[in-house]
Amino acid sequence: MSTLPPGEFQAEVTANQTTFATPAHDGVAVAVGITSRTPAQLAWRRFRSDRKTLAAAVIVAIYVVLALLAPVLVAAGVLDPYLTHQNLIDSNGLPIGSFGGISAAHPLGVEPGIGRDTLSRIWLGLSLSLFISASAAVFAVVVGVVLGIIAGMSRRWADTLIGRLVDLVLCFPQTLMLLALSGLVVTWLTGTLRIPSGTTAQATYVIFVLGIFGWPSVTRIIRGQVLSLREREFIDAARLIGAGNGRLYFKEVLPNLWAPILVQFTLILPAYVSAEAALSYLGISVKVPTPTLGNILSASIQYGSSDFLYFIAPAFLLVLVVVSFNLLGDGLRDALDPRTQR
Repeated sequence: MSTLPPGEFQAEVTANQTTFATPAHDGVAVAVGITSRTPAQLAWRRFRSDRKTLAAAVIVAIYVVLALLAPVLVAAGVLDPYLTHQNLIDSNGLPIGSFGGISAAHPLGVEPGIGRDTLSRIWLGLSLSLFISASAAVFAVVVGVVLGIIAGMSRRWADTLIGRLVDLVLCFPQTLMLLALSGLVVTWLTGTLRIPSGTTAQATYVIFVLGIFGWPSVTRIIRGQVLSLREREFIDAARLIGAGNGRLYFKEVLPNLWAPILVQFTLILPAYVSAEAALSYLGISVKVPTPTLGNILSASIQYGSSDFLYFIAPAFLLVLVVVSFNLLGDGLRDALDPRTQR
């Protein structure tokens, strides 16, 4: 404590803390320490205070861990999504027993008609759906970010050209294009690019098409962010020292876009999980016997009344995954940009 004339104060600044000496009514100053926080610390604090977002993050983390473990467990023989059990199927093609033939060996019962283990197929399908959706989301985000930065930083023909390309892609009827191009693109992938036919070619097609139709929305958002960043002082300083376009785009601008990029990825990925399920229903995604959440759900529709568990298990998991990713994306957006409101 130090004595100061009434109404005056002192301030001492350290590396992470500012100490203020505030005057009391009797002229005696009291030191008050105020610890500063970085933007990342403030964002983490806002993120932790949102319980719904934390719950969604836990579910997403469990989903990712289970998806990564599935191929390992299949290789080790713990899960067997392809082995049939005809002895567990009755004459009508339905599992023997209640609730789809639940037992200790088959916690979610068996698949009607063939008798494959439902838990093994859903678990491996979870992994393949995550791989397809994440790959398509990465494709869309990378292309969208690169074109968005170029369009936002360019004041000439490049911005106009990319803007018209975005409008052109958005004009195409996505569902009709998916149906029309399926056979043609898969043939091109297997014939020209020598991609193995079957599951690999079908998954590549879904990733390619979802990414092609997904990048325009990312480009528009990133371009809007870059339009404000390009007027900042650090961009002018980089130009003054002779930085080229490559350094300006990817060394100066890109590090300031990680927040919207992360949010866009967490919002696009669940949309692609749902899209893969829809494409499976239309018959242009990965085909059985290779399981995905989409083709399992598509095959279970006809058993909605006769084997309700087989129908509701993949449907509930799909809804849980999509809602959790959406809540996580909303929470990240609120934490990283406190000006936004739900």
